[in-house]
Amino acid sequence: MKKQLFILGVATIIGLSGCGNNSNDDNKAKNENNSNQSEMDHSKMNESEMSEMDHSGSGEVPEGLKEAENPKFKVGSQAIIDADHMKGMDGAKATIVGAYDTTVYTVTYTPTTGGEKVTNHKWVIQEEIKDAGDKELKPGTEVTLETDHMEGMKGAKATIDSAEKTTVYMVDYTPTTGGEKVTNHQWLTESELSAE
Repeated sequence: MKKQLFILGVATIIGLSGCGNNSNDDNKAKNENNSNQSEMDHSKMNESEMSEMDHSGSGEVPEGLKEAENPKFKVGSQAIIDADHMKGMDGAKATIVGAYDTTVYTVTYTPTTGGEKVTNHKWVIQEEIKDAGDKELKPGTEVTLETDHMEGMKGAKATIDSAEKTTVYMVDYTPTTGGEKVTNHQWLTESELSAE
């Protein structure tokens, strides 16, 4: 599965670099710059455009993650995504697949597979951090990641950048830029969704 995700990711980078001619000069320069790098500038792109090019997940929920008792967006309902973790996400219509109460973090880490440091990755949840327990971790805390949102993430050493207690959502959506439906995308926060 990871090999397929990696191959799809590489194909997406190639495809994105070829689409730069249809955008304005700033986006064209950004696409040309990204096509010449093995890693994108994650601090500007919230890193997910690179890290989750195939944002579809297995739908598996980390052990210990509790379903939200009264989420703003109910499972099965629809919402509009107000986040740009990746191209085609902002403004897409999402179907809520799961809603969970937890602490969500942005983290900075260096992939175990090598490459450039990834800054401000959104999102890693409490249950995806090794030995996190149930206490909220403070910015600056060094941790080990136990999630594989992207290749090289599982087992990576990371630093907590920010923390917030909230409801997180797993969603299905079709990118506004076209392409295949993304299923079981993890994670969007409540503030990144709005009613239709």
